[in-house]
Amino acid sequence: MSTDAALAAALATEAGELLLRVRATVPVDERKAEGDRQSHELLMARLQRERPGDAVLSEEGKDDKARLSADRVWIVDPLDGTREFGEGDRTDWAVHVALWERGSLVAGAVALPAQGVTYDSGRPPVVPALGSPLRLVVSRTRPPALVTALAELLGAELVPMGSAGAKAMSVLQGTSDAYVHGGGQYEWDSAAPVAVAASAGLHTSRLDGSPLVYNQDDVLLPDLVVCHPATAERLMTALEEVR
Repeated sequence: MSTDAALAAALATEAGELLLRVRATVPVDERKAEGDRQSHELLMARLQRERPGDAVLSEEGKDDKARLSADRVWIVDPLDGTREFGEGDRTDWAVHVALWERGSLVAGAVALPAQGVTYDSGRPPVVPALGSPLRLVVSRTRPPALVTALAELLGAELVPMGSAGAKAMSVLQGTSDAYVHGGGQYEWDSAAPVAVAASAGLHTSRLDGSPLVYNQDDVLLPDLVVCHPATAERLMTALEEVR
């Protein structure tokens, strides 16, 4: 039996390969819906086969509240960045697979299929050098006022990007130094990216510095900080000023 981290990586990669095929063969007006559906069905079938005793929380599935009493819950986003996936030429979309066990995230993987890479908590990458000036990755379609204000205070550059998974992994790729999100996310948006980021030594928290808590009755987990450890103290202090 594979380790949970290895399984997460294998499933995220497999779902990503499926999504690349969908992207190449399905008509544009059906692509996003088919991508969501087919990736979800693949992940559910594979988890049922590989970890039949575990609960699952998926963005595309019905929320079975029995997960709240389970010891192990897989938290998955079959297609993070559906908009970017549907556009055909963008690479900033992802597949998220994470495992929560008895109060903590214990494994996770983020596949970036169009970039040909999967990051997982079992093989955390080396954290790249901190940029200068500081670079804050931000939504390319809905840049929040909070991050704009933060960038002005820190003298930072904004790096527009698509999915949450792509944004969080950009810190590990060295194309940004921090991902700050101020609202509108759910557990499946951040669980896998946080598991991978934390395994590599990045700072991960809520905007107020409190821990990110998963497998809750209300799956809304609206805010998030993932950043290079060398800038965490400075960034969190600045957040106190602009919030």
